[in-house]
Amino acid sequence: MLSLYSLILSVIACVMVGGIVLTQGKRDEKTIVYGLLTVVLIGMSVANYLAVEATDNQLFYVRMVMSASTVGVYLIYVLTHYLGQGSSPYVARSALLFCLTIGVAVMDWSDLLFTGVIPGHPPTPIPGPAVALYFGHFVLMIALAISQLLVGYTKSSSSEKQQRKLLVIGATPILLFAPFTSFVLPNLFGIGQFVALTPLYAFIFVSCVGYAMVRHGLFDVRQTAVRTVAYAASLLVLAMIYYTLAYVVSVVLLYGEVATAVSMSPINIALALILAFIFQPIKQFFDRVTDSIFYRNRYKIDDFITRLGGVLATTTDLRTLLKSAAREIGTTLKASQAFFFVQYNHTHHMLAGTARRSASLPPHDVEVLNDFFARNQPDVLVADLLESDHPLRRLLVSHRVAIIMPLVSGTRLVGYLCLGEQQGSGYTNRDIKTLRTVADSLVIAIQNALSIKEVKDINESLEQRVHAAIKELQTSNARLKRLDTTKDEFLSMASHQLRTPLTSVKGYLSMVLEGDLGKVPKAQQQVLEEAFISSERMVHLIHDFLNVSRLQTGKFTLELADYDLSRLVREEVKGLERVAETRDIRLVLKDTLGAHHMSLDNTKVRQVVMNFIDNAIYYSPASSSITITLAPRKDRVVFTVKDRGIGVPEAEQAQLFGKFYRATNARRQRPDGTGVGLFLSKKIITAHGGDVLFESKEGKGSTFGFWLPLADDKPH
Repeated sequence: MLSLYSLILSVIACVMVGGIVLTQGKRDEKTIVYGLLTVVLIGMSVANYLAVEATDNQLFYVRMVMSASTVGVYLIYVLTHYLGQGSSPYVARSALLFCLTIGVAVMDWSDLLFTGVIPGHPPTPIPGPAVALYFGHFVLMIALAISQLLVGYTKSSSSEKQQRKLLVIGATPILLFAPFTSFVLPNLFGIGQFVALTPLYAFIFVSCVGYAMVRHGLFDVRQTAVRTVAYAASLLVLAMIYYTLAYVVSVVLLYGEVATAVSMSPINIALALILAFIFQPIKQFFDRVTDSIFYRNRYKIDDFITRLGGVLATTTDLRTLLKSAAREIGTTLKASQAFFFVQYNHTHHMLAGTARRSASLPPHDVEVLNDFFARNQPDVLVADLLESDHPLRRLLVSHRVAIIMPLVSGTRLVGYLCLGEQQGSGYTNRDIKTLRTVADSLVIAIQNALSIKEVKDINESLEQRVHAAIKELQTSNARLKRLDTTKDEFLSMASHQLRTPLTSVKGYLSMVLEGDLGKVPKAQQQVLEEAFISSERMVHLIHDFLNVSRLQTGKFTLELADYDLSRLVREEVKGLERVAETRDIRLVLKDTLGAHHMSLDNTKVRQVVMNFIDNAIYYSPASSSITITLAPRKDRVVFTVKDRGIGVPEAEQAQLFGKFYRATNARRQRPDGTGVGLFLSKKIITAHGGDVLFESKEGKGSTFGFWLPLADDKPH
């Protein structure tokens, strides 16, 4: 019975697993080789059973077992090569081993291997002269198969390592135990009782392959294999329920008598209805059981997409977004590492994720990736699906990347999502489909974050430029202040040094003009008057500079005293009449104030009056008149000087009372001006508690003046 049970288990396992691989797996060399191997294992199991149980043709069945084992061990070697190397075997070695296998398989049917058998249960083969060749071929195939599984083991992914371990476990009984129990013991020691275990070895091998399929993604038929296990378990339970119920009914109701036509009886129909009713609950139960075993870490796609969407919506900071998204994806897919590589501004990139050590993609590697994806345009690239000697696979393995997904917006490559090895049973088609599903959401979120980052970068750049400009302006301002201070010091020093000799010059000219040194000829009189006027203007100008210097140094003070403002104005008008006459200009004074004493700084106010009248003289055309008015108005006294001169351009009027400022047309008409007269006049009048008056129209004349309060309490 042991041999029968072993045969049944072996055949069922081979048919189930082989059928799943052939019908659901990819049509590649690996799948075809495994399909042939299952057929050979089924044939070897059946032949082994017949060799043990049959009474005739035992030698034929023994030779069939040996020939099947010769071909089977060769197919195992080829299968391990495809699993380990991922490519076809070397042509020369492959052809040599194939020819050797065919030769040994043909020899197995001749007297060279076994000359006959001694009938028995099981039979005892009689060795021929070529037994050593068969055994040597078997050992060679074993050695090559094991070496193929070991080659590159350390560089394999975790799922590949688990696949290889299961293949080693499953192949060990066939490659090591089967030769010992089916060849060594019968031929050398005459012990044949263990020959019946040969189908059991095939069952172990196929079971390990099946577990590698459903647990670690071998042949990429995991989903089908899991559902097949659940379906087979459901059918087995239903069969057990059926036979149990049938037995109970036959014993209890029929007293142990079971009709031969029971299938048409009402009892059997009732049993069939019961089984049909409970089939779905049983199948659902085994679906849950198999899912809990083979999909222990399985996630719900909808829940994952919802969580990832929440992560993408929580922040607009690019680095935080990439880290959070990589953490969610890596945790859900059980990846050893997950990180994003995002390129922006054509020269800068950002790399962020869950990598414990600082992950990096050198520029050369990025160029290789860009070139590969530009030529092939895959939506997801799995490193294990590339040829073992493919340069891109070596590149990904060097960075411990198992899956890389390009993030594409239209035709523009935004970056890459890189995942490390899956810390479990390996990535599945379901994982790949999930990544494809979330790719667009990732691209949109990253583009939004990139746009915001670009705006922030622009703002930061502008802030830096503004800060630099402000700093430069502050430096320039400080330099200008130093220059202004130096200028003020120079003006103060020069004014002090020039005032004494100019005062002497003015005094001597006055003495000559007044005849103190004798009568002056008329021709010389006019020249001396011009010289006197110029020296007087120079003295006033020096006073202006000294006052400006005092303003800058905080030493500007008013020396207030009671003085008649009307008298002050008349004196200045009289003093400037000679200057006006030389330019053919008439001064017209309209004084309605009369004698009125005010608390004021006589010298400084006199300087203001002189500045306003002097400017009107120099900027008025010949044969024109200047109207000077002094009149009371409510609680103040108003002084104005109105001319019909060049006027002031409207665009420049706001700056007219600034220090050293002169209007454009004024600079053209009088290049030797200084621009301090109006500035100083405003300061003096403001210090007296009043304000300047100004009105002008370019080409039609100007009105300059001031008002002072009539109250006695003037500021000091």
